[in-house]
Formats: sequence, structure tokens, C-alpha cells
Amino acid sequence: MVVNMAAYIASLDDAAPAPDLSAPLAGLWWAAKGDWDQAHKIVQDESSREAAWVHAYLHRVEGDLGNAGYWYRQAGQPVATDSLEAEWQRIADTLGGSASA
Repeated sequence: MVVNMAAYIASLDDAAPAPDLSAPLAGLWWAAKGDWDQAHKIVQDESSREAAWVHAYLHRVEGDLGNAGYWYRQAGQPVATDSLEAEWQRIADTLGGSASA
């Protein structure tokens, strides 16, 4: 998947994500800003595996492991057992580069 990681990183200081971000990256952007509701809205209706993985991550952060498991299966990913930070980095690396939380 080709993403604009540079736009993601550059827009972290902005009031809104860069308009050309993919849904998974926009979801990560809102999560980095602490707006979990908006992050969920961005990825919940997307059909990509990457969006499902971000959705699983969001549920894991919130402690909703039942829904996290569902979304991990949708993403074709094993249920994460490492730290949230390590999973964030793995998602960001998969999407195309390094994303700071």
C-alpha cells in the first residue's frame, strides 16, 4: 500500500490531518491526537486490511479485547501480545514508514 507518510508526520502539528492521507493513516492521526471517536469513525467503514488493523489497535488500546480480536481477524493479523507502542510502530512501518505517536 502506498501512503503519504511524510504528509502524516508533517500534519501531526496541524488541527486536521493532511487531506490526502489514507483512511488507516488518518485513523492513526486522530489516535495520535487522542480523539478515539474520530479515529474509529475514519476506519470503521473501510474495507482494507490496513484499516481493520488500525481498528483492532484502537479497540486494544481501549481494553475492548473482544472487538480487537474480531478486527485482527478481519485484518489477517495475529492478535497482538506485545506493547501498544511496538504494535503502533509495526502498523506504521507496514503502512509505509515511521510514524511517531
